[in-house]
Amino acid sequence: MRFPKQSTSAWKFWYIVAIIIRPIFVRLTILGDEHIPLDGGCVFACNHTSGPDYVILGYASTRQVYYMVKAEAFGMHPWLSKVLYGVGCFPVRRGKGDSDAIEQAVRVAQANHVIGMFPEGTRSKTGKLQRGKSGAVRIAMGAGVPIVPAVVVGSEPILRDWWKLKRRPAVTIQFGPPIEPTGDAGNAADVQRLTTTMMLAMAAMLPPARRGYYADPAALAAAAVDAPAGGATPPQPT
Repeated sequence: MRFPKQSTSAWKFWYIVAIIIRPIFVRLTILGDEHIPLDGGCVFACNHTSGPDYVILGYASTRQVYYMVKAEAFGMHPWLSKVLYGVGCFPVRRGKGDSDAIEQAVRVAQANHVIGMFPEGTRSKTGKLQRGKSGAVRIAMGAGVPIVPAVVVGSEPILRDWWKLKRRPAVTIQFGPPIEPTGDAGNAADVQRLTTTMMLAMAAMLPPARRGYYADPAALAAAAVDAPAGGATPPQPT
């Protein structure tokens, strides 16, 4: 068994658990994991559906992933708090512009770890990509590390139907080429441009019906004109 790189003892334990239970819950296909940097910090930017995307993203990664978790979860039970801290999670006060959490994420990325982010900010009830927020970009810019776009497709039935004894759902997770964090983190236009480029890279890996906000040809055209130098080339309308 080959554990994800730089993984803590707690991460290795839960990774083994995931290997054991995976055949019961899901038929998983992993694509593009060669795009994950072998070392150094980076930020995963993944879509967020009603499925356990954070588990799938962490399992599919060749490196341990560090997540922001809503602060309330750390106060629910001491054992849960211990587990969360053990696997590298750290609290964030959602909806309050928690600069402390952003700064901590920057420090984690600068320490050569992988930060897992869901730029939509909340789960998509329809499975369609929602407009992205800038947190992942700000972390990448602040730490000077690349953004690796990722998408999970088909995970919604895992939690919804696991007890119905239906056939295991087929789920795909795909990683895209890294996007370099070019531009000035203090410049709102640069931050927005890179955020759009990141979201379009995610949209390009989704089926057309799931591209949501980023299926808009006008948004695609605007991002193509404003794409930051050295970053990924935004996908063209299909």
